[in-house]
Amino acid sequence: MTDHQRTNVHTPSQRPGPIRRIRQVIEYRELLGNLTRKELKVKYKNSVLGFLWSLLNPLLYLIVFSLVFQEILRAQVPLFGVFLLSGLVAWNLFLGGLTGATGSIVSNAPLVQKVWFPREILALASIGAALVHFFLQLLVLFGALLVFQHAPAWGYLPALVLALAVLLTLTTAIGVALSAINVYLRDTQHLLELVLLAWFWLTAIVYPIRLVTDRLGEWDWVALLNPMIPIVLTFQRVIYNPAVEDNILPEEPLSWYLRNLSFVGIGALLALWGALVIFGRLEDDLGEEI
Repeated sequence: MTDHQRTNVHTPSQRPGPIRRIRQVIEYRELLGNLTRKELKVKYKNSVLGFLWSLLNPLLYLIVFSLVFQEILRAQVPLFGVFLLSGLVAWNLFLGGLTGATGSIVSNAPLVQKVWFPREILALASIGAALVHFFLQLLVLFGALLVFQHAPAWGYLPALVLALAVLLTLTTAIGVALSAINVYLRDTQHLLELVLLAWFWLTAIVYPIRLVTDRLGEWDWVALLNPMIPIVLTFQRVIYNPAVEDNILPEEPLSWYLRNLSFVGIGALLALWGALVIFGRLEDDLGEEI
């Protein structure tokens, strides 16, 4: 450990609280921007197509799943590719941000060991890079809406803005905590892959939510305990915007979506507070453990 690092090791009474940590991140926002750009450059290093790969991936999903599920399997979901992608863009942001954040400190070991800066920025940079890919994928999705002449639900747009904010908060909360835990327990990243695989299939992305709620009956509210379901449902409601007679999404007013997102948002904020506390307790020995 260098002398500079020793001066930044905190005793329990000296550790900055969550509010101070947030202020430190804001103070180092320029570094956050630079690390986010670095994440993007590393991913597409020596790539001829570069950012076009972020467009080709959702485009391939759109074409293949539309062909397989709509033409071959005859899924009873009109414009199945748009339905799938409207939920998948939200999930991909969660997946990419979370997996990138979890391994961010370990993968930047030389930087962590040489200089001091708020280590949370490494996790935030990974999430920032995932956010860039998210907006690129949205371009493909809205391009598909133009091709199919399918209008989104503009009246529900405020819910989409809130859903994105809640999704980023939830991803940040889990990602920051796991980025520090992964330094001490390297199995964390591998376990996360299994958890996310199960979580994906427990979230109504590939199938309509009514298949779950119909089975649960009067216990249909249990499905909403999965924090990703209110987020994905909002993306589907706004972007996919199914006809009422298709009975694919809950025919609920805007207030219903805003209420469910608010519950998840409150939980995500509490989780973020806890994540910053956990990170503070683990950060002192990060350089040595790496």
